[in-house]
Amino acid sequence: MSSTHVPTTPSTSPETSTVTVGSNRWFLSTAPIVRALVHLCVPLAAAMIVGALYNVVNAGFVGSLHDTALLAAVTLGSPVLGLVMAVGGVFGVGGGALVSRLLGAAERDPAAAEQVRHVSSFAVWGSVVAGVVVGGAALLLLDPLVGLLGADAAAAPATRAYVGVLLAFVPVLAAAFCLEQLVRAEGAARQVMVALVASTVANLVLDVLFILVLGWGVAGAALSVGLANLGVVVYFAVWLQRRSEHLSVAPRWFTLSPAVVRPVLGVGVGELLQSGFLIVTSLVLNNLAAAYGDGPLAAMGVAVRIAQVPEFLIMGVTLGVLPLLAYSYGKGDRERLAATLRASALTVGGIAAVFSVTVFLLRDAIFSAFVADRAVLGIGVTIITAQLVAMIANGFTGLITSLFQGTGRALAATVMSVTQGVLFVPVVLLGNLWFGLAGIIWALTVTECAVLLVGLVLWLVSRAAIERGLAEGSAERAEGVLEQAAA
Repeated sequence: MSSTHVPTTPSTSPETSTVTVGSNRWFLSTAPIVRALVHLCVPLAAAMIVGALYNVVNAGFVGSLHDTALLAAVTLGSPVLGLVMAVGGVFGVGGGALVSRLLGAAERDPAAAEQVRHVSSFAVWGSVVAGVVVGGAALLLLDPLVGLLGADAAAAPATRAYVGVLLAFVPVLAAAFCLEQLVRAEGAARQVMVALVASTVANLVLDVLFILVLGWGVAGAALSVGLANLGVVVYFAVWLQRRSEHLSVAPRWFTLSPAVVRPVLGVGVGELLQSGFLIVTSLVLNNLAAAYGDGPLAAMGVAVRIAQVPEFLIMGVTLGVLPLLAYSYGKGDRERLAATLRASALTVGGIAAVFSVTVFLLRDAIFSAFVADRAVLGIGVTIITAQLVAMIANGFTGLITSLFQGTGRALAATVMSVTQGVLFVPVVLLGNLWFGLAGIIWALTVTECAVLLVGLVLWLVSRAAIERGLAEGSAERAEGVLEQAAA
């Protein structure tokens, strides 16, 4: 790897920083846009696809036990994973966006990079403490929670076992999710891919041991998720200690300074609300679908996992591009920010078109590989179709949300999150009332399309503020970056 250093600002400036060509930071700073997107998005997309395939295989493991209640329990327990994302996302997404903006500002003022360690330490330890509180409280209320998830008498025991084990690992799962965002914020997308793929492989091995060999059922499936993510936490902690140039999880860097806490939680609260509404969405959806029996629930679980393959590929782009957007904004590079947004939008559109057509044409063959019941198969095919339409809208919504998070537009990101949650409940209730099960299946699709329209309006409204931030960002110092983010 070349060790050549490229000035990122005119050499006459005494505060100019240098970035090593080929380094993770170089991809954020000056690499060609396409090459930067490949570096940041492809590894994450690959890891997410592997994770999505794991979800399909895991459903196959549980389905091999020939107990519909077990498969329904895994579907009913999905809001708990949303809970984990809510906890880890508050600190990981907010902290990661601030880290990238600070690194971008450090090209003009190296002092900005010194604040990164405080941000990363606060984010990681904040996610752990929050995970302990949330997971512990949920365990104390496990039985009411299982009922709230929509489990009937047949599915309740399996749901209790699955959810109980997941809740015990909430601090670990939250820390793993948070660390993933922070490592990506520094541009180390390949390290994230290695961790996620290794975690998936470990998950599969543990599934075979716990489910097929030891016969622990859905409790074994949940235990394998927790232990695999514990390995992710260890991997990231070691990598940050040995290889990271800027990040640290050492407690000595922990701070409760408002200049760090406010911008992290300011962006993170949007992620919290979005994940919180996802939990509400799943609860309402599961309770309404449960009235139609375990068959629709099982079909929904399998169909969602199949549709996640192209959806996660798009998420790899919309999430992977966030550090590049935030870095360009912190640096004050208007042209790079605009070029990144254009290239990302074209990529999302292309992926959505190709994979939607492919999965739609092969939907019968794909779904029949997992379910033999013809009635369940028919419902599953309808769900896949609805999921594919929602995926297209969600892809562009995710890109707009990443833009808002990367540029510190916390209010805009929060409005989108609130809009999704507020719209879904009446849409699904009316859909169930007017169209029955079909209305439930298509409710999320209608909501996603509406949220995309809201996001486009917010983007048009926010353009002037983003332009002003770019103009100011080129002259900011470390204190200025933090003060602007806190505001």
